[in-house]
Amino acid sequence: MVAAFILGFFLISAAGCTSRQPAGSRAGEEKPVVVRLAGGDWGYPSPYAHCERGPGYYKMLLIFDSLLEKDEGGIIPWLAAKWEVSGERVYTFHLRKNVRWQDGKPFTAGDVVFSWEYARKHPRAWGIDPALVDEVRSLDEHTVRFRLTRPNAAFLYKLAGFPILPAHIWKDVADPYHYTEPRAVVGTGPYRLASYSKEEGAYRFEANRDFWGPKPRVDVIEMVPVEDEALALEQGKIDLAAVPPDLIERFQNKPGCHIAKGPGYWGYRLIFNLNLRPVLRSREFRQVLAFAIDRKELVEKCAQGAALPGNPGILPPDHIWYNPNVPQYRYNLRKAVELLEQLGWYDRDGDGIREDARGNRLAFELLLAQGDARLGKLLKQQLRKAGIELKITSTDPKSRDSLVKQGKYELAVTGEGGWGNDPDYLRERFTRSAKGAGPPVAGGTQGYCNPTVERLAKEQLHETNPVKRRNLVAKLQKALAEDLPELPLYYPTPYYIYRASVYAGWTFMFDHHSLSDAKLSYLASS
Repeated sequence: MVAAFILGFFLISAAGCTSRQPAGSRAGEEKPVVVRLAGGDWGYPSPYAHCERGPGYYKMLLIFDSLLEKDEGGIIPWLAAKWEVSGERVYTFHLRKNVRWQDGKPFTAGDVVFSWEYARKHPRAWGIDPALVDEVRSLDEHTVRFRLTRPNAAFLYKLAGFPILPAHIWKDVADPYHYTEPRAVVGTGPYRLASYSKEEGAYRFEANRDFWGPKPRVDVIEMVPVEDEALALEQGKIDLAAVPPDLIERFQNKPGCHIAKGPGYWGYRLIFNLNLRPVLRSREFRQVLAFAIDRKELVEKCAQGAALPGNPGILPPDHIWYNPNVPQYRYNLRKAVELLEQLGWYDRDGDGIREDARGNRLAFELLLAQGDARLGKLLKQQLRKAGIELKITSTDPKSRDSLVKQGKYELAVTGEGGWGNDPDYLRERFTRSAKGAGPPVAGGTQGYCNPTVERLAKEQLHETNPVKRRNLVAKLQKALAEDLPELPLYYPTPYYIYRASVYAGWTFMFDHHSLSDAKLSYLASS
């Protein structure tokens, strides 16, 4: 897994990114390194109380460790110093010694076993499907063995995001989803939660001086509420900002500003509710929508050209498992109209919107977040050319996510990360057999089931030969592109501007788009 394509730095100079404090190492009399980031409420950062989107999850991982971790190149040892694989189903992990929880209690293999058994009883978005693991056993204080029910090609990847809990705290917690006592944020990780304000959407994390691993290079991470990240960066309120591409030029002549360009692992998708609208169960009708939506126009007008058009095979072009040889449904209004008429949809009353033989109008409610109004307007304009009416309902992002989770939508636009994950997320997202294993917000298409997709998704999971698995994942992408359970719209190219005089140690994870989410960004290089 090579990350050479991921990180592009351009050293810029001029006036808006000057230092608000001394930087450098923490040796001698220098002041502590304090990094300020854009905040927002993503829940209490315990393993169960945080919001189920990435910003909540990655805050939690500053406090809690996993057996394995991710850097720019792939999976690396973390709480587990090394491991062996016996056959294809038995994994033995040798844990680091002298690791302690932030309350001083020792970390042991018993905590790993407990964390797994607890997750069986209390599922979470970051969980591993319990049906895939037969047994987890402690062999001694620093050795734990996982026995899988079947070979699992994604097992190590999933462990790299599975937080280990202190058994001595959580064993008596009956309702972890509402457990927000101070002990709920005791981990083994490099940072402690110093303060959290739900009302302000503010967090303060302080370095754990007893951390077992690489020394924290950032003493304090503050996440503060801001309305405009670019403006807040210029005003010295924050030290790293995600900025749209049309603002990059604004910072190119500012001294101390550095620009990082990330991979397209965050994206917009159009999702369909096959349960509410039977017409969406037709593959041909979903193909109509794909032909009628000009994804290149969306890129130009919504992302100022700094994005890649959505791939009907789901995985983005930056993904190392991406298959380019799938149907793309390039914009073709004539083809969309032809398919609509084959399906019996005509404009029977001359008002520009098509009806079926019974006079039912071809109209849908489109649910989206308030900040995506421009995208919704373009989709409405494009689909009207084909005789399809959209009635737009916009709400705040959390309310939209809740409605999507409950299946209370016809069409919806969602934007989220996770597109760089192990390709097993295609199984989690689009198969009924994995229901509940994927993230609830991005948990697939309501009412969708395709036997070919089900079969290929299971086969790729259990195929541990990389060459054979790649072939299966390629076939799975092709099957998804042909069937279109959803339509990826575009993957924006992320740009980050940071104040290097405050801190310059930023790094990406190999599968993720955000600099500030990477735990290793804040730690000394090993």
